[in-house]
Amino acid sequence: MISVSSISMNYGERMLFDNVNVTFHQGERYGLTGPNGAGKSTFMKILSGDQEPSSGFVQRPRRLGILRQDHYGHESDKIIDVVVMGNRPLWDALAEKAQLIAKPDVTNEEGMRLGELEGIIAEEDGYMAESEAATLLEGLGIPEALHEEPLSVLQGGDKVRVLLAQALFGKPDGLLLDEPTNALDIASIRWLEGFLFDYTGVMIVISHDRHFLNTVTTKIADIDYETIIVYPGNYDDMVEAKAEARTSLELHNAARSKRVESLQEFVQRFRAGSRASQVKSREKALEREKQALVDLKRSNIARPWIRFDVARPSGRQVLTVEGLTKRMGDKLICERLNLSAMRGDKIAVVGPNGIGKTTLLRMLAGQLEPDSGKVEWGYEASVGYMPQEHAEQIEKTEQTAHAWLWQWAKKADEEQIRSLFGRLLFSKDDPFKQLRMLSGGETVRMLLAKLMLQQNNVLLLDEPTNHLDLEAIRSLTQGLTTYPGTCVFVTHDRHMVSQVATRILEMGRDGIRELSPAQFDAGDFLTSYTQYEKHG
Repeated sequence: MISVSSISMNYGERMLFDNVNVTFHQGERYGLTGPNGAGKSTFMKILSGDQEPSSGFVQRPRRLGILRQDHYGHESDKIIDVVVMGNRPLWDALAEKAQLIAKPDVTNEEGMRLGELEGIIAEEDGYMAESEAATLLEGLGIPEALHEEPLSVLQGGDKVRVLLAQALFGKPDGLLLDEPTNALDIASIRWLEGFLFDYTGVMIVISHDRHFLNTVTTKIADIDYETIIVYPGNYDDMVEAKAEARTSLELHNAARSKRVESLQEFVQRFRAGSRASQVKSREKALEREKQALVDLKRSNIARPWIRFDVARPSGRQVLTVEGLTKRMGDKLICERLNLSAMRGDKIAVVGPNGIGKTTLLRMLAGQLEPDSGKVEWGYEASVGYMPQEHAEQIEKTEQTAHAWLWQWAKKADEEQIRSLFGRLLFSKDDPFKQLRMLSGGETVRMLLAKLMLQQNNVLLLDEPTNHLDLEAIRSLTQGLTTYPGTCVFVTHDRHMVSQVATRILEMGRDGIRELSPAQFDAGDFLTSYTQYEKHG
């Protein structure tokens, strides 16, 4: 159990949450939700003890598994050791035991200490530690051949997988996971869902993956209105319940406000007349009605408006790929790939991290030459490309956001540009921020604004949901669903795939194939990890 008492947090005049009292119960899996900037990561740091609140206190279980993004502190440590470090008492006991055993002579006192350490190791199930750590690593896509290697041999995304295994190791009483799916491909996310589904402790997770939240959570703790409200059910259940509750309160206030206006009019009209007793009665009723009005704090949830129009439609045959072959070093990306796309196709490209999805998209975009084969775009095809590495299109310079976007506004005037910034949730002064000052979410919204201005009839999008919150992802998904052009997009967001894609192209270690929606939903992937298919 994790208990929060009278927690408040503010930065200067900005209040994130005020006098929050909430208990997270054992056996429940909570999703911590709220828009970017609501204070989710701050609240998670308060729960973990990494940050002190402005006021209040937190009661935590004895063993807490925490996903921390501090892999640079473990560069020289063996991968499997980094995982075992997730159980600090066990790791400290193992390290001290190794030091004592390495001594040429052991004193009686040290011998007694070795006995104590053996007891701690046994109590913490230390003799199964490497086996458990290996299972976690393999489930998250880190092969056994790498387990004895230093963490430095892995790329950034794979390092996060190791830190996730560290948080899950040792059956902690509580789990605090901040964006655990960020570095995971779809197969690994499915494995993680199965693992968490069977977890019996208390879990609190922040995620912008709607499908993940709907699958693993039993309750949602939503940060809004300067407080935290716990809703039963998953994310979709919360959205529905929250909207109903807000609507009910607004209707309540509307009815009360009308009654107040009527009573005020009566009192003002007859205050000086002969109906004094009636006026007095109305004044008491007026006071009761005013007290019954609910103080509706403004919600901090806002959804950007994302819509992609087409200036001119393409021809019917949009894309032809013939005999496409590409190697990157020793890795084969594709071999003699043939692919065609018709106007209106929405093709999702899925597969494990590092398999070559970005390389394929860059070849389609003309950013990278294939070893052999050809990519041909059809009649009137106009291609808009959004890279995964945003610096390819937006350099972090002192140029303002407004100046950068203006260069793409061939048919838009100043008023339309300002309107577009507003629709994408940039406040009044935000367009004049320097590019180097933009957050990750603001940078993505700038790239989407560029595509909205260009009105291409083909979109190539590489991980477009990165850095976006749930409301922005929801808006982007709707925008792509209604887009009249052709789209090829790389994503690990299964909700987006299921809502947008008319075709699914999977890249795996055994080749490239087209999946049916039924195969995708069933998790029938070319590259499979240990999965808990019973939980889907």
